[in-house]
Amino acid sequence: MTDLSQAPTAAGDTRGRVAELHAIREQVRRGPSEKATEAQHAKGKLTARERIELLLDPDSFREVESLRRHRATGFGLEEKKPYTDGVVTGWGTVEGRTVFVYAHDFRIFGGALGEAHAAKIHKIMDMAIAAGAPLVSLNDGAGARIQEGVVALAGYGGIFQRNTKASGVIPQISVMLGPCAGGAAYSPALTDFVFMVRETSQMFITGPDVVQAVTGEEISQNGLGGAEVHGATSGVAHFVYDDEATCLEEVRYLLSMLPANNRENPPAAESADPADRRCEALLDLVPADGNRPYDMRAVIEEIVDDGEVLEVHERWATNILCVLARLDGQVVGIVANQPRQLAGVLDIAASEKAARFVQMCDAFNIPIVTLLDVPGFLPGVDQEHGGIIRHGAKLLYAYCNATVPRVSVVLRKAYGGAYIVMDSQSIGADVTYAWPTNEIAVMGAEGAANVIFRRRIAAADDPDQTRAELVKEYKAELMHPYYAAERGLVDDVIDPADTRTVLVDTLAMLRTKHADLPARKHGNPPQ
Repeated sequence: MTDLSQAPTAAGDTRGRVAELHAIREQVRRGPSEKATEAQHAKGKLTARERIELLLDPDSFREVESLRRHRATGFGLEEKKPYTDGVVTGWGTVEGRTVFVYAHDFRIFGGALGEAHAAKIHKIMDMAIAAGAPLVSLNDGAGARIQEGVVALAGYGGIFQRNTKASGVIPQISVMLGPCAGGAAYSPALTDFVFMVRETSQMFITGPDVVQAVTGEEISQNGLGGAEVHGATSGVAHFVYDDEATCLEEVRYLLSMLPANNRENPPAAESADPADRRCEALLDLVPADGNRPYDMRAVIEEIVDDGEVLEVHERWATNILCVLARLDGQVVGIVANQPRQLAGVLDIAASEKAARFVQMCDAFNIPIVTLLDVPGFLPGVDQEHGGIIRHGAKLLYAYCNATVPRVSVVLRKAYGGAYIVMDSQSIGADVTYAWPTNEIAVMGAEGAANVIFRRRIAAADDPDQTRAELVKEYKAELMHPYYAAERGLVDDVIDPADTRTVLVDTLAMLRTKHADLPARKHGNPPQ
């Protein structure tokens, strides 16, 4: 390939200069070589520009600093100065709305970050913050460019600073499409959402070779930090897909449900699903017997527009569900216990998952609907020693700090501290409802009877029969469906089939809600 950067200036007339410009741009578009492109495709990966084409609307991409090249010398760098310096930056549209993007080009220096590379990213991040538009990073890089030394590391510092500055101001989405090792992994961790592709993307602080050298453990890259690990075990990845095309299509879908920035509301959409549609199926989906499991996901799909949901962290902490959906065309965030997994209890992972989701919804003006069927916090030595107190407090803090519209519905069980934490009226839910199958109490009737009537049961001639009678008495006195409503702890007991209509009407009323937090630099949330 001819290196036009070394060619003499074209003829002095304007047409000659323009022809030279187009030739250089074509070289930039093609990239370093066909061989490098073939090698990228052979790994099952697309090039940076192919990815951008899938992400953005056709012909909408406007590139920034495509002719930028590094100025480093030594270690042969002065002999290799490709355009773009290994990262493509610019802006375009997704469904007509402006989105900023940068994409590592693994074909150039393995996508490694150097001084010029970092400067391009810094600039596009600053532009996104100034314009108040989402930022999507398409990550496929080998970390810091070793040949450039500490200036490469400083480049990462600038990225982290801007990630933090943009947090809660514009949506930030990281799409992992290749390796991301060392300090580079912290940028995605600072963003709102992380997407990964199975087999081709990995994230880790120290790679398999270092792990083996230090600990003696042998493990593959995917086993250490692949998509399956981060999607189901660590919780680092919010979404995991089988291929890049599907992954990028889902990024577009997520963007369609987020506002451009924290000063706007999420985009509304026309819905053909009637707002007053009765959900008769709910009467059969949720058993009245509190000990019988069911799939809360099916409940959510019955309530929302056209049954369409985007579940966040689908495979991590599966005892709680966090989904984005629409009600009468308006975006809502739904947090719901999942009785099919661990009976829907709250534990460390579930508390962290829901807390981060609530914070994201609050940051971007997304109303929160909470569906409760929670028997309590998961007991156990591991949970206590792992810090369930401080982790559970994260969810409590997130709800208490949220100023967006908040509506909660108690379907069945709502016991103890877990009931309070799951956006009860006492911590600021705007409106609370309950189904006639609800059991709002300090604890289950059996446990309560064992505590309150311990001596009577022990002294009885037939302890089992006495216990059963006292359990029945406790339920009749303190756990009937209308106990909480009679005391103003829920605003109404509703027909389950009316849940969709009630939520739509309530959220419409709350759309103009305004709430201010006390003046402060920032809170000090539990860690």
